[in-house]
Amino acid sequence: MARHIYPCPLRWSDMDAFGHVNNVTFLRYLEEARVDFMWRLAPGNGSDAFTGGVVVARHEIDYLKPLVHRHSPVTVETWVTEIRAAYLTLRYEIKDEDALYVRAATRIVPYDLGQSRPRRVSPEEEKFLTEYLEPDPVKKSAGKAAAKSGRAAGSAGGAGGAERPEGAVAV
Repeated sequence: MARHIYPCPLRWSDMDAFGHVNNVTFLRYLEEARVDFMWRLAPGNGSDAFTGGVVVARHEIDYLKPLVHRHSPVTVETWVTEIRAAYLTLRYEIKDEDALYVRAATRIVPYDLGQSRPRRVSPEEEKFLTEYLEPDPVKKSAGKAAAKSGRAAGSAGGAGGAERPEGAVAV
């Protein structure tokens, strides 16, 4: 299990009127780290992994502490918590040695740009993503909380007790 580390520079224009990095700017930081992870580190040597297109289906962000402008970059750690046939989930932490500023998640759907429709995760992409796969700490703690309250995790939802996540794409 590994995490992708991206040193993200802070720009003076990232600050808002209150003197800290604007909440929307954190989405750009996540995008920079995600692009660096998927396109620069994806399998090379003529591979077309991830080059056919991907779309963001969902973002989830917890802002934990204000980040003010400075000259040193902030670290964005990225890892994979879920790989399904037609989507994957990335988790992130934006932090430095002294503080954790943001925890976030993004649902990514591989997309066939030529046919304008979602596609499956390829075997090559799955192999690459598996190197960065870690259990989801949020779902893990939610499962423990549900078990303590006497409910089975994932008992709510659709047919056969299977819950369809918001933003999921049927393929």
